[in-house]
Amino acid sequence: MAVINLRQMKRNQTGIITSVKAQGEMGRRIRDMGIVPGKAVTIQGRAPLYDPVALRIMDFTLTLRNNEADYIQVEVE
Repeated sequence: MAVINLRQMKRNQTGIITSVKAQGEMGRRIRDMGIVPGKAVTIQGRAPLYDPVALRIMDFTLTLRNNEADYIQVEVE
């Protein structure tokens, strides 16, 4: 299994969040949205210019900017 950041995942790819590297206000905000280690995440799609990214986590859809996705480490097959 490889560990990559969320930005590198492809559409319909699923992985398990291993860590959130963001600190301070951004880290708190990301964790408050439910992006925490151990949760499964699936990439649903990307905007035409690849930013933002839509992801599915805990039965809801969430969008993140690519600069936020860079802080999230995911384990994929």
